[in-house]
Amino acid sequence: MGARQTGKSTLVQLEPFLNDRLYLTLDDLGVRERARMSPDDLVRSADRIILDEVQREPDVLLAVKRAVDEDRPRKNGRFVLTGSANLLLMHRVSESLAGRATYVNLWPLTRRERMGHGLAGNWSEFFSAAVSKWPELVASRLAVPASWQDEVRRGGYPTPAMELPSDDACALWFDGYLRTYLERDLQTVAAISNLVDFRRLMRVACLRLGTVVNQTGLGRDTQVPRATVQRYLNLLEASFQLVRVEAYALSRTKRLVKSPKLYWSDPGLALWLGGADTASGAHLENLVLSDLLVWRDSQIPAPEVLFWRTATDLEVDFVLETRGGLLPVEVKATASPGFADTRGLRAFREEYRDQFVGGLLLHGGSQTQWMSDEILAVPWWRVL
Repeated sequence: MGARQTGKSTLVQLEPFLNDRLYLTLDDLGVRERARMSPDDLVRSADRIILDEVQREPDVLLAVKRAVDEDRPRKNGRFVLTGSANLLLMHRVSESLAGRATYVNLWPLTRRERMGHGLAGNWSEFFSAAVSKWPELVASRLAVPASWQDEVRRGGYPTPAMELPSDDACALWFDGYLRTYLERDLQTVAAISNLVDFRRLMRVACLRLGTVVNQTGLGRDTQVPRATVQRYLNLLEASFQLVRVEAYALSRTKRLVKSPKLYWSDPGLALWLGGADTASGAHLENLVLSDLLVWRDSQIPAPEVLFWRTATDLEVDFVLETRGGLLPVEVKATASPGFADTRGLRAFREEYRDQFVGGLLLHGGSQTQWMSDEILAVPWWRVL
């Protein structure tokens, strides 16, 4: 599952171990008609089959379920399905294939993937290495300095990130992407009668990147009823455009904010939608989050990616939670981070001392240095 244009169809058609399968896409009108009229016959078109964009005809999932349940013994991997919407969040989908399927999310490309490495950031290594060894860890990994503003502007969708020659070409691609999403793809998830309101909400959401979700405020800014705002946000999340980062809400001594923060799955699209000429610190946060989502979904068991904020506005942008402990990550666009930039990290360290692995301050500069006890400031490009 994943947003349109992240490369799902390319992956299932070009991956060598899937090349013996019949490939059918529900973007093809003929295949879609077969799925609507006779889904059971469609899923029996071959012994091993790839069905692309299954969210277009959710009844296909019922036919897949019947076929799987009739298999004795079951043939693992008989069906490979792709969808540009999160089937687990779609109200139209009555069958989630729970207990019969493994789900994999395909996010936009990470920086290291765009460089030719099949990797996300080296987050796991911070959990496995002693905090005293972190400077050696980041120095030992191949890292190429880059402008985070340029990285944000291109984003992670393969076409603008890898193929288009200029920012103007990327802007045209994003415009076409949005039109296709609003006029065609979104309608397969839910009927939206007022696309103007929906697009306005998307823009306002991009302008509030990295802030705690406030549906009343979003409704006031867009002149859309609060209930409609909630529905639109859910649709954006179901179609892998919006990402809500939940709060780390366990504390013995502090009152914490429990509402989620709002980000976009691709920082380049968020920048374009927001209409900003230059990227801000919130876009750098979004770039880091995009990498964290890929890392999270490649781990077994999957770690949690959360944020932490107290009622007195002490905050850490991201908290990574694994069985190994808690790793807080603060993101600052400045090239010269100061002691004040570690205020949230230091508060988090004192609150969760028994689980605290160490703290990271990712910044826009070039120097790696200790900022406080067990809190290391690292250039963002040495980690991503």
